[in-house]
Amino acid sequence: MSEQQHRNKSGFETRAIHAGYEPDPATGAVIAPIYATSTYKQDGVGGLRGGYEYSRSGNPTRTALEGALAALEEGEQAFAFASGLAGEHTVVRALCRPGDHVVIPDDAYGGTHRLFDKVEQAWGLTHSTAAVSDVDAVRVAIRPGETKLVWVETPTNPLLNIGDIEALAAVAHDAGALLVVDNTFASPYLQQPLTLGADVVVHSTTKYVGGHSDVVGGAVVVRDLAVAEAVGYHQNAIGAVPGPFDAFLTHRGIKTLGVRMDRHCDNAERVVEFLAAHPAVEQVIYPGLQDHPGHAVASRQMKRYGGMVSFRVTGGEDHALAVCDRAEVFTLGESLGGVESLIEHPGRMTHASVAGTDLEVPADLIRLSVGIETADDLLADLDAALSGG
Repeated sequence: MSEQQHRNKSGFETRAIHAGYEPDPATGAVIAPIYATSTYKQDGVGGLRGGYEYSRSGNPTRTALEGALAALEEGEQAFAFASGLAGEHTVVRALCRPGDHVVIPDDAYGGTHRLFDKVEQAWGLTHSTAAVSDVDAVRVAIRPGETKLVWVETPTNPLLNIGDIEALAAVAHDAGALLVVDNTFASPYLQQPLTLGADVVVHSTTKYVGGHSDVVGGAVVVRDLAVAEAVGYHQNAIGAVPGPFDAFLTHRGIKTLGVRMDRHCDNAERVVEFLAAHPAVEQVIYPGLQDHPGHAVASRQMKRYGGMVSFRVTGGEDHALAVCDRAEVFTLGESLGGVESLIEHPGRMTHASVAGTDLEVPADLIRLSVGIETADDLLADLDAALSGG
Protein backbone atom coordinates (compact mmCIF):
# COMPACT_ATOMS: atom_id res chain seq x y z
CA MET A 1 0.00 0.00 0.00
CA SER A 2 1.36 3.42 -0.96
CA GLU A 3 1.82 6.21 1.59
CA GLN A 4 -0.99 8.10 -0.19
CA GLN A 5 -3.40 5.17 0.16
CA HIS A 6 -2.39 4.57 3.77
CA ARG A 7 -2.90 8.17 4.84
CA ASN A 8 -6.30 8.36 3.13
CA LYS A 9 -7.47 5.30 5.06
CA SER A 10 -6.77 7.03 8.37
CA GLY A 11 -9.35 9.23 10.04
CA PHE A 12 -9.31 12.99 9.49
CA GLU A 13 -7.98 13.89 12.92
CA THR A 14 -5.25 11.24 12.64
CA ARG A 15 -4.15 12.66 9.30
CA ALA A 16 -4.27 16.20 10.68
CA ILE A 17 -1.83 15.25 13.43
CA HIS A 18 0.50 12.83 11.63
CA ALA A 19 0.41 13.34 7.85
CA GLY A 20 3.31 15.09 6.17
CA TYR A 21 5.96 14.46 8.81
CA GLU A 22 7.57 11.52 10.57
CA PRO A 23 9.43 12.03 13.88
CA ASP A 24 12.97 13.22 13.16
CA PRO A 25 15.24 10.14 12.87
CA ALA A 26 18.17 11.95 14.49
CA THR A 27 16.44 13.54 17.50
CA GLY A 28 12.98 11.97 17.67
CA ALA A 29 11.33 15.41 17.50
CA VAL A 30 7.59 14.79 17.00
CA ILE A 31 6.92 18.25 15.56
CA ALA A 32 8.48 19.47 12.33
CA PRO A 33 11.27 21.94 13.21
CA ILE A 34 11.44 25.47 11.87
CA TYR A 35 14.17 25.34 9.23
CA ALA A 36 15.17 29.00 9.27
CA THR A 37 17.55 28.77 6.36
CA SER A 38 17.65 30.23 2.88
CA THR A 39 20.14 27.79 1.37
CA TYR A 40 21.53 24.26 1.86
CA LYS A 41 24.99 22.68 1.66
CA GLN A 42 25.38 20.47 -1.39
CA ASP A 43 27.39 17.27 -1.36
CA GLY A 44 29.21 18.10 -4.56
CA VAL A 45 27.71 20.02 -7.45
CA GLY A 46 24.08 18.96 -7.79
CA GLY A 47 24.33 16.66 -4.77
CA LEU A 48 21.21 17.82 -2.95
CA ARG A 49 20.21 16.41 0.43
CA GLY A 50 16.53 15.58 0.23
CA GLY A 51 16.20 17.71 -2.87
CA TYR A 52 16.72 20.99 -1.03
CA GLU A 53 18.86 23.73 -2.56
CA TYR A 54 17.11 27.08 -1.88
CA SER A 55 14.11 27.81 0.33
CA ARG A 56 12.02 29.50 -2.35
CA SER A 57 12.08 26.15 -4.15
CA GLY A 58 11.61 24.03 -1.07
CA ASN A 59 11.97 24.07 2.71
CA PRO A 60 11.46 21.08 5.04
CA THR A 61 9.02 22.97 7.27
CA ARG A 62 6.95 23.90 4.24
CA THR A 63 7.18 20.32 2.94
CA ALA A 64 5.60 19.05 6.16
CA LEU A 65 2.76 21.56 5.84
CA GLU A 66 2.15 20.68 2.20
CA GLY A 67 2.06 16.97 3.00
CA ALA A 68 -0.57 17.55 5.66
CA LEU A 69 -2.68 19.73 3.35
CA ALA A 70 -2.61 17.12 0.59
CA ALA A 71 -3.70 14.42 3.03
CA LEU A 72 -6.60 16.45 4.46
CA GLU A 73 -7.98 17.36 1.03
CA GLU A 74 -7.27 13.85 -0.31
CA GLY A 75 -5.23 15.32 -3.16
CA GLU A 76 -2.12 14.21 -4.99
CA GLN A 77 -0.06 17.26 -4.09
CA ALA A 78 -0.37 20.52 -2.17
CA PHE A 79 1.43 23.84 -2.44
CA ALA A 80 1.72 26.45 0.30
CA PHE A 81 1.73 30.17 -0.41
CA ALA A 82 2.29 33.46 1.38
CA SER A 83 -1.45 34.25 1.13
CA GLY A 84 -4.63 32.85 -0.35
CA LEU A 85 -4.55 35.41 -3.16
CA ALA A 86 -0.93 34.47 -3.96
CA GLY A 87 -2.12 30.90 -4.42
CA GLU A 88 -5.04 32.00 -6.60
CA HIS A 89 -2.79 34.14 -8.80
CA THR A 90 -0.36 31.25 -9.22
CA VAL A 91 -3.15 28.87 -10.24
CA VAL A 92 -4.34 31.33 -12.89
CA ARG A 93 -0.86 31.87 -14.32
CA ALA A 94 -0.14 28.14 -14.30
CA LEU A 95 -3.37 27.04 -16.01
CA CYS A 96 -4.41 29.97 -18.21
CA ARG A 97 -2.95 32.10 -20.96
CA PRO A 98 -3.85 35.58 -22.30
CA GLY A 99 -7.05 35.30 -24.31
CA ASP A 100 -8.51 32.58 -22.10
CA HIS A 101 -11.76 32.94 -20.16
CA VAL A 102 -12.77 32.11 -16.59
CA VAL A 103 -16.19 31.89 -14.92
CA ILE A 104 -16.26 33.26 -11.36
CA PRO A 105 -19.07 33.55 -8.76
CA ASP A 106 -21.43 36.50 -9.01
CA ASP A 107 -20.93 36.96 -5.26
CA ALA A 108 -17.22 36.17 -5.10
CA TYR A 109 -14.98 37.29 -2.27
CA GLY A 110 -14.02 40.89 -3.02
CA GLY A 111 -10.31 40.13 -3.22
CA THR A 112 -10.88 37.34 -5.72
CA HIS A 113 -13.05 39.61 -7.87
CA ARG A 114 -10.39 42.33 -7.72
CA LEU A 115 -7.72 39.82 -8.76
CA PHE A 116 -9.64 38.81 -11.88
CA ASP A 117 -11.07 42.22 -12.68
CA LYS A 118 -7.98 44.38 -12.20
CA VAL A 119 -4.91 42.12 -12.35
CA GLU A 120 -5.67 39.14 -14.57
CA GLN A 121 -7.84 41.14 -16.98
CA ALA A 122 -4.93 43.51 -17.63
CA TRP A 123 -2.89 40.40 -18.51
CA GLY A 124 -5.48 39.42 -21.14
CA LEU A 125 -7.70 37.00 -19.18
CA THR A 126 -11.43 37.63 -19.48
CA HIS A 127 -14.10 36.53 -17.03
CA SER A 128 -17.85 36.21 -16.65
CA THR A 129 -19.90 35.88 -13.46
CA ALA A 130 -22.58 33.34 -12.63
CA ALA A 131 -24.43 32.22 -9.52
CA VAL A 132 -22.67 29.16 -8.12
CA SER A 133 -26.04 27.87 -6.92
CA ASP A 134 -27.39 27.78 -10.49
CA VAL A 135 -25.73 25.01 -12.53
CA ASP A 136 -27.54 26.11 -15.71
CA ALA A 137 -26.32 29.69 -15.28
CA VAL A 138 -22.74 28.44 -14.96
CA ARG A 139 -23.21 26.30 -18.06
CA VAL A 140 -24.44 29.32 -20.03
CA ALA A 141 -21.53 31.45 -18.82
CA ILE A 142 -18.97 28.93 -20.08
CA ARG A 143 -17.49 29.61 -23.51
CA PRO A 144 -16.47 26.22 -24.94
CA GLY A 145 -12.92 26.35 -26.22
CA GLU A 146 -12.18 29.58 -24.35
CA THR A 147 -13.13 28.85 -20.75
CA LYS A 148 -10.23 27.20 -18.96
CA LEU A 149 -11.42 27.48 -15.36
CA VAL A 150 -14.76 27.45 -13.59
CA TRP A 151 -14.05 29.10 -10.23
CA VAL A 152 -16.40 28.36 -7.35
CA GLU A 153 -16.73 29.31 -3.71
CA THR A 154 -19.05 27.18 -1.63
CA PRO A 155 -20.24 28.47 0.74
CA THR A 156 -19.74 31.90 -0.82
CA ASN A 157 -18.53 34.97 1.02
CA PRO A 158 -20.56 36.61 2.57
CA LEU A 159 -23.96 35.45 1.27
CA LEU A 160 -23.30 31.75 1.97
CA ASN A 161 -24.66 30.47 -1.31
CA ILE A 162 -23.98 26.81 -2.05
CA GLY A 163 -22.64 25.30 -5.26
CA ASP A 164 -23.19 21.65 -6.16
CA ILE A 165 -19.57 20.57 -6.64
CA GLU A 166 -20.34 17.30 -8.41
CA ALA A 167 -22.73 18.92 -10.87
CA LEU A 168 -20.42 21.88 -11.52
CA ALA A 169 -17.48 19.56 -12.10
CA ALA A 170 -19.47 17.70 -14.73
CA VAL A 171 -20.43 20.95 -16.47
CA ALA A 172 -16.86 22.22 -16.44
CA HIS A 173 -15.39 18.96 -17.69
CA ASP A 174 -17.95 18.67 -20.49
CA ALA A 175 -16.65 22.02 -21.78
CA GLY A 176 -12.99 21.07 -21.41
CA ALA A 177 -12.48 23.31 -18.37
CA LEU A 178 -11.15 22.61 -14.89
CA LEU A 179 -13.15 23.20 -11.72
CA VAL A 180 -11.43 25.24 -8.99
CA VAL A 181 -13.13 25.33 -5.57
CA ASP A 182 -12.31 27.87 -2.88
CA ASN A 183 -12.83 25.72 0.21
CA THR A 184 -11.88 28.38 2.76
CA PHE A 185 -15.28 28.72 4.44
CA ALA A 186 -15.90 24.99 4.79
CA SER A 187 -12.32 23.91 5.58
CA PRO A 188 -11.08 20.43 4.66
CA TYR A 189 -12.80 19.06 7.75
CA LEU A 190 -16.30 19.82 6.50
CA GLN A 191 -15.82 19.35 2.75
CA GLN A 192 -13.33 17.72 0.37
CA PRO A 193 -14.07 19.06 -3.14
CA LEU A 194 -11.47 16.88 -4.88
CA THR A 195 -13.41 13.77 -3.87
CA LEU A 196 -16.49 15.29 -5.54
CA GLY A 197 -14.83 15.91 -8.91
CA ALA A 198 -13.07 19.26 -8.47
CA ASP A 199 -9.60 19.56 -10.01
CA VAL A 200 -8.08 22.22 -7.78
CA VAL A 201 -8.83 23.42 -4.26
CA VAL A 202 -7.64 26.78 -2.96
CA HIS A 203 -7.58 28.06 0.61
CA SER A 204 -6.77 31.12 2.56
CA THR A 205 -5.03 29.15 5.32
CA THR A 206 -5.11 32.39 7.31
CA LYS A 207 -8.65 31.36 8.19
CA TYR A 208 -9.79 28.01 9.60
CA VAL A 209 -6.71 25.98 8.66
CA GLY A 210 -4.36 28.19 10.70
CA GLY A 211 -7.23 28.99 13.02
CA HIS A 212 -5.59 31.39 15.48
CA SER A 213 -5.42 34.74 13.61
CA ASP A 214 -1.64 34.79 13.94
CA VAL A 215 -0.44 33.91 10.44
CA VAL A 216 -1.28 34.78 6.83
CA GLY A 217 -1.06 32.01 4.25
CA GLY A 218 -2.63 30.20 1.33
CA ALA A 219 -2.78 26.73 -0.17
CA VAL A 220 -3.48 25.01 -3.47
CA VAL A 221 -4.26 21.28 -3.58
CA VAL A 222 -4.63 19.33 -6.84
CA ARG A 223 -5.68 15.82 -7.82
CA ASP A 224 -3.87 15.53 -11.15
CA LEU A 225 -0.10 15.22 -11.47
CA ALA A 226 0.04 17.21 -14.72
CA VAL A 227 -1.74 20.09 -13.00
CA ALA A 228 0.60 19.65 -10.04
CA GLU A 229 3.62 19.99 -12.30
CA ALA A 230 2.32 23.26 -13.77
CA VAL A 231 1.38 24.73 -10.38
CA GLY A 232 4.68 23.63 -8.82
CA TYR A 233 6.69 25.23 -11.62
CA HIS A 234 4.84 28.53 -11.21
CA GLN A 235 5.04 28.40 -7.42
CA ASN A 236 8.82 28.38 -7.74
CA ALA A 237 8.93 30.84 -10.64
CA ILE A 238 6.62 33.41 -9.05
CA GLY A 239 8.00 32.79 -5.58
CA ALA A 240 5.09 33.86 -3.36
CA VAL A 241 5.86 31.19 -0.77
CA PRO A 242 5.51 31.27 3.02
CA GLY A 243 8.57 31.47 5.23
CA PRO A 244 9.31 28.59 7.61
CA PHE A 245 7.85 30.39 10.64
CA ASP A 246 4.54 30.92 8.82
CA ALA A 247 4.55 27.32 7.60
CA PHE A 248 5.17 26.12 11.16
CA LEU A 249 2.26 28.12 12.59
CA THR A 250 -0.12 26.96 9.88
CA HIS A 251 0.93 23.33 10.36
CA ARG A 252 0.41 23.67 14.10
CA GLY A 253 -3.11 24.98 13.49
CA ILE A 254 -3.98 22.01 11.29
CA LYS A 255 -3.50 19.59 14.18
CA THR A 256 -6.57 20.92 16.02
CA LEU A 257 -8.70 21.70 12.96
CA GLY A 258 -11.23 18.93 13.56
CA VAL A 259 -11.96 19.72 17.20
CA ARG A 260 -12.05 23.46 16.50
CA MET A 261 -14.48 23.07 13.60
CA ASP A 262 -16.85 21.01 15.71
CA ARG A 263 -16.95 23.80 18.30
CA HIS A 264 -17.30 26.49 15.62
CA CYS A 265 -20.30 24.61 14.24
CA ASP A 266 -21.85 24.00 17.68
CA ASN A 267 -21.65 27.69 18.51
CA ALA A 268 -22.85 28.80 15.08
CA GLU A 269 -25.96 26.65 15.41
CA ARG A 270 -26.73 28.28 18.78
CA VAL A 271 -26.22 31.75 17.26
CA VAL A 272 -28.48 30.96 14.30
CA GLU A 273 -31.26 29.73 16.58
CA PHE A 274 -30.98 32.92 18.65
CA LEU A 275 -30.91 35.30 15.68
CA ALA A 276 -33.85 33.59 13.96
CA ALA A 277 -36.04 34.42 16.96
CA HIS A 278 -34.82 38.00 17.51
CA PRO A 279 -37.24 40.80 16.50
CA ALA A 280 -34.42 43.05 15.26
CA VAL A 281 -33.28 40.47 12.71
CA GLU A 282 -34.86 40.52 9.26
CA GLN A 283 -33.20 37.41 7.82
CA VAL A 284 -30.67 34.79 8.89
CA ILE A 285 -28.48 33.26 6.19
CA TYR A 286 -27.00 29.88 7.12
CA PRO A 287 -26.83 26.67 5.04
CA GLY A 288 -27.98 24.62 8.01
CA LEU A 289 -31.42 26.23 7.96
CA GLN A 290 -34.12 24.18 6.26
CA ASP A 291 -35.28 27.19 4.25
CA HIS A 292 -31.82 28.01 2.89
CA PRO A 293 -31.95 27.42 -0.89
CA GLY A 294 -28.73 25.39 -0.76
CA HIS A 295 -29.60 23.34 2.30
CA ALA A 296 -30.10 20.04 0.49
CA VAL A 297 -26.84 20.34 -1.47
CA ALA A 298 -24.91 21.43 1.61
CA SER A 299 -26.31 18.48 3.53
CA ARG A 300 -25.06 16.16 0.83
CA GLN A 301 -21.54 17.49 0.39
CA MET A 302 -20.66 18.98 3.79
CA LYS A 303 -20.13 17.21 7.09
CA ARG A 304 -21.69 20.15 8.96
CA TYR A 305 -22.63 23.69 7.97
CA GLY A 306 -19.72 25.72 9.29
CA GLY A 307 -19.02 28.63 11.60
CA MET A 308 -19.95 31.52 9.29
CA VAL A 309 -23.32 33.22 9.76
CA SER A 310 -24.71 36.23 7.91
CA PHE A 311 -27.86 38.14 8.82
CA ARG A 312 -29.79 41.24 7.85
CA VAL A 313 -31.20 43.60 10.45
CA THR A 314 -34.30 45.75 10.62
CA GLY A 315 -33.49 49.45 10.47
CA GLY A 316 -31.14 49.24 7.48
CA GLU A 317 -27.48 50.18 7.24
CA ASP A 318 -27.43 52.49 10.25
CA HIS A 319 -28.67 49.73 12.53
CA ALA A 320 -26.19 47.26 11.05
CA LEU A 321 -23.31 49.65 11.70
CA ALA A 322 -24.53 50.26 15.25
CA VAL A 323 -24.71 46.52 15.96
CA CYS A 324 -21.14 46.08 14.76
CA ASP A 325 -20.02 49.00 16.91
CA ARG A 326 -21.79 47.81 20.09
CA ALA A 327 -20.58 44.21 20.03
CA GLU A 328 -17.86 43.43 22.57
CA VAL A 329 -17.21 39.69 22.70
CA PHE A 330 -17.54 39.69 18.92
CA THR A 331 -14.51 41.72 17.86
CA LEU A 332 -15.06 44.19 15.02
CA GLY A 333 -12.57 43.09 12.40
CA GLU A 334 -12.01 41.58 8.99
CA SER A 335 -10.91 38.00 8.33
CA LEU A 336 -12.54 34.92 9.81
CA GLY A 337 -11.93 31.40 11.02
CA GLY A 338 -9.96 32.17 14.16
CA VAL A 339 -10.75 30.91 17.64
CA GLU A 340 -12.14 34.37 18.50
CA SER A 341 -15.53 35.55 17.25
CA LEU A 342 -15.52 38.41 14.74
CA ILE A 343 -18.24 40.71 13.46
CA GLU A 344 -18.09 42.89 10.37
CA HIS A 345 -20.13 44.98 7.96
CA PRO A 346 -19.24 43.52 4.54
CA GLY A 347 -20.52 46.50 2.56
CA ARG A 348 -18.13 48.86 4.34
CA MET A 349 -15.30 46.41 5.05
CA THR A 350 -14.40 43.18 3.21
CA HIS A 351 -16.59 43.91 0.20
CA ALA A 352 -16.13 47.66 -0.11
CA SER A 353 -14.08 47.11 -3.27
CA VAL A 354 -17.14 45.73 -5.12
CA ALA A 355 -19.51 48.57 -4.20
CA GLY A 356 -21.37 49.74 -7.28
CA THR A 357 -20.81 46.47 -9.15
CA ASP A 358 -22.99 43.39 -9.63
CA LEU A 359 -21.21 41.92 -6.59
CA GLU A 360 -22.35 44.65 -4.20
CA VAL A 361 -23.77 43.20 -0.97
CA PRO A 362 -26.83 44.48 0.96
CA ALA A 363 -26.14 47.49 3.17
CA ASP A 364 -28.02 45.95 6.12
CA LEU A 365 -25.93 42.75 6.06
CA ILE A 366 -23.73 41.67 8.99
CA ARG A 367 -21.28 38.77 8.80
CA LEU A 368 -20.23 36.76 11.82
CA SER A 369 -17.29 34.44 12.18
CA VAL A 370 -18.45 32.47 15.20
CA GLY A 371 -15.53 31.47 17.40
CA ILE A 372 -15.10 28.86 20.08
CA GLU A 373 -15.91 30.94 23.17
CA THR A 374 -18.66 30.01 25.62
CA ALA A 375 -21.83 30.08 23.54
CA ASP A 376 -23.95 31.82 26.21
CA ASP A 377 -21.50 34.75 26.22
CA LEU A 378 -21.83 35.09 22.45
CA LEU A 379 -25.63 35.13 22.63
CA ALA A 380 -25.67 37.72 25.42
CA ASP A 381 -23.29 39.92 23.43
CA LEU A 382 -25.42 39.74 20.29
CA ASP A 383 -28.57 40.43 22.28
CA ALA A 384 -27.05 43.58 23.77
CA ALA A 385 -25.69 44.74 20.42
CA LEU A 386 -29.01 44.21 18.62
CA SER A 387 -31.10 45.76 21.38
CA GLY A 388 -28.87 48.77 21.96
CA GLY A 389 -27.92 47.69 25.47
